[in-house]
Parts: sequence; C-alpha cells; structure tokens
Amino acid sequence: MATYVLVHGAWQGGWSWRRVADRLRAAGHDVFTPTLSGIGERAHQATPKIGLRAHVTDLVAMLRYEDLRDVVLVGHSYGGFVVREAADQAPERIARIVMVDAWAGRDGESLDDRATRFFRDWLDSVTVDGMVPPPPLESLGVSEPTDQAFLRPRLTPQPRLTFAEPTRLTGTVDLIPTSAVVCVPGGGIPFGQWAEEFGWPTLEIETGHNAMVTAPDALTEALQKPPASAVGLGKNEKP
Repeated sequence: MATYVLVHGAWQGGWSWRRVADRLRAAGHDVFTPTLSGIGERAHQATPKIGLRAHVTDLVAMLRYEDLRDVVLVGHSYGGFVVREAADQAPERIARIVMVDAWAGRDGESLDDRATRFFRDWLDSVTVDGMVPPPPLESLGVSEPTDQAFLRPRLTPQPRLTFAEPTRLTGTVDLIPTSAVVCVPGGGIPFGQWAEEFGWPTLEIETGHNAMVTAPDALTEALQKPPASAVGLGKNEKP
C-alpha cells in the first residue's frame, strides 16, 4: 500500500479531500491531508505576508516531521505550485507526483505569471487588505446543491501573495515521475496544455475543477494509477 499526501488548492483546506481520503484509506493506503498556513481551519493565522514560500515550508516540514517516504504527492489547483517546490526540496521522500487540474510554473515563475490578464485583474479587483475572497462556487465547477453546501461554509480568503510570489526550483523536481489529472471540459485555465508542456502523461475526468468533491470515485481511481498506466491509456482518454 502507498502513502498519499493530498494538498489542497486556494481558499480550501485539507478538509476538501475528505471524500477521496476516506476512499484511499478504505483501500488500505495511508493518507495525510495537511492544511496550509492561513487557510481553512488555520484561517486564524491569516496574514497578507503569507506567500507561496510559507506554504512550501508547511509541506516540507510535515514530510520531515512525519518522516514520510515513498510518498505519492498530490496537488490540486494552486497546490500544484506548492507540491512541485516542496518535492524539489525533499525529492528523497517522494515516489511520484500527481497534478490534479493544477497550476505549474518554471523556476522564477509565479501563478500570476501563468494566469490570464482577466484572472489577474479579477484577483486585484477583489483583494482587500492583501486577502482574496473565495470566488463563486460555479467558477470552481461545483453546481450540485449538496456539494455547494459542503464547500460554501468552509471556504476562506487566500493571501494574495501566494499567487504573486515566484517559485524556486533547482530542476530536481523534473526528475520525479509526474502525471496529471485534468478535469474536462474545463473552465478556461489550460491545465491540459501545461501538462503537455511539461511532458506529463495525462488522464481526463469528466467533472468540474473540484474533482475531489464532485467526482471522488473517479479521482480516487486515477490517483492509484502510476504514470505508466496513464501512458497506456493515452493522453486524452478517461481513466
């Protein structure tokens, strides 16, 4: 059995992985779902000074203090930036990476650098005191009332700096086996194109951006497929 570390995206927390974590544990895996500083149940720690670097430090510290090895490290959305930089710092602890509808950049790039002008303008227009409030749930691909009821009361503002601070990579992360799960038809952010740019084998799931909430069975199955399986299925086939 494997050890999974599931890293959430912006405005969310480890709680967002609950449905997938339950299924992975039922299959016999060890699962960790850390919440990053200033978000979710750690919102009381929120400050505009929290950036990507702080979140990477959170994750690397958890890997080391829990002494986790051979980890399947999973990043959703903004969490893609976090898991890649953390893996670059602690590659000896990572077996493989799975990017779930995830943002990714090269050394020196920030999420802002990868975002469209429209998205950056939206971020700047809604930011108050350095914090970005949660977007409408529909923009996260969540439309079912029960799923919205699960998410809405738990979403918290995200420090704007987490999107603006550039990632620091040595290139070591690119030596770690990585695959991508892309939600289709997608909401305008080119997650599939980025996976192709980085050369990651890709699986597609027909669901909204928050697949861990809207399609936990399909995502759980996808997370258990090693990169070789993704290659065998073909870049644009569903798991």
